[in-house]
Amino acid sequence: MTSLVMSFIGRDKPGLVGLLSKTIAEHKGNWQESGMSRLGGQFAGILVIQVPESEQDALISALKDLEQQGLRVSVERSDSTEDTESTRAVTLDLIGHDKPGIVRDISRALAELHINVHKMQTELTSGSMSGELLFKACAELQVPTPVDLDELQDKLEAIASDLMVDITLN
Repeated sequence: MTSLVMSFIGRDKPGLVGLLSKTIAEHKGNWQESGMSRLGGQFAGILVIQVPESEQDALISALKDLEQQGLRVSVERSDSTEDTESTRAVTLDLIGHDKPGIVRDISRALAELHINVHKMQTELTSGSMSGELLFKACAELQVPTPVDLDELQDKLEAIASDLMVDITLN
C-alpha cells in the first residue's frame, strides 16, 4: 500500500465528498484522514489516502480528471513518517479584535523557536457587546522538547500585548 496526500478545492455544492469518495473507492483506495471546510463559497480539503501500488497511478489520474467537474485536485506521494518523539503537543488559543498581521506575527515567533503548527483553525465572529469583529484561532503545536514553555509563554505574551489579543497555552 502507498499513502497519498491530496488537496482539493471547488465551488461548494452538494455531492463533492461523494464524488471524491466514489473515485477513491473505485481504485481500491482507503480514505484515512481528512480536514475539509467551506470558505468563501469554495469547498476545500486535504486528505490522506492509502491505495495499492498497482492502483496508484490510475487513482491519481482519475482524481485529476475531476477538474472537468469543477474540482481542482493536487496529489503528492507520501513516503515519510511523522517524527513526534522529540516534541510535545501544546494547544494555543487566541482571541482579539481583528486586524492584519496576527497570524504573521504569531507564526514568526513560533518559527523562531522551531515550533511546528500541526493544525490551525481560525474564524471571525461578532463581539457579543460591541459587535466588532473578533479574530479567534486555535492551533495544535508540536513544540521541541528543549524549548522552555515559560520562554514560549513570555514571547507570546509580548506579542499578544502588541497585537491586543489574549493567548492561552495548554
